[in-house]
Amino acid sequence: MPAPTPRTPTTASEGPMSYAIFQLARAHRARAAAMLREMDLHPGQELLLMHLLDRDGQTQSELLESVGLDHSTVSKSLRRMQDAGLLIREPAEHDRRVMVVRLTDKGRAMREPLAAMWRSLEETSAQDLSAQEAEAFVRTAYAIADAINSRAVAGEESE
Repeated sequence: MPAPTPRTPTTASEGPMSYAIFQLARAHRARAAAMLREMDLHPGQELLLMHLLDRDGQTQSELLESVGLDHSTVSKSLRRMQDAGLLIREPAEHDRRVMVVRLTDKGRAMREPLAAMWRSLEETSAQDLSAQEAEAFVRTAYAIADAINSRAVAGEESE
C-alpha cells in the first residue's frame, strides 16, 4: 500500500512550484541517503568522491568550491572518509598549510558502485516519465537553479 500523500499546508499555495521542489528534494535525498548507507557513505560524501574520481589530488579548497558545501561539512566528511580508508590528506609540497586530498585504492574502487547508485536512482526517479519529459525536467530544473542562484548573487552584490 503506498504511503498517504501528506496534506499541503495552505500557506504553500502561495508557492506551489517551490513546495513541489521542496517535496521532490526531500524524497530524492531520502532515497539517495538510504542507498548511500548501503555503501557505508553519508550524504555529500559521494559528491566528494565523484569529484576526486574525476580529478584526484585536489586541495580541500578546490573540493569546497567544486561541491558548494561549507567548510565544516567538507572537513568533517573528509575526516570520516579518511577514517574509512577512502582517501588520504597530506600537506602540499608547495605550502605545508594546504591539504591535498588523494583517493586510496578503496576510494577509487567506489567508481562503479557510485555509478550504479546514480543509475538506479535515475531509473527510480524517471520511471513514470518519457525520455522527452525527463529531458524537459532536467532543462527546467537547471533553469530554476540558475534563476535562484542569479537572484542570490544579485542580492549579495547589493548588500
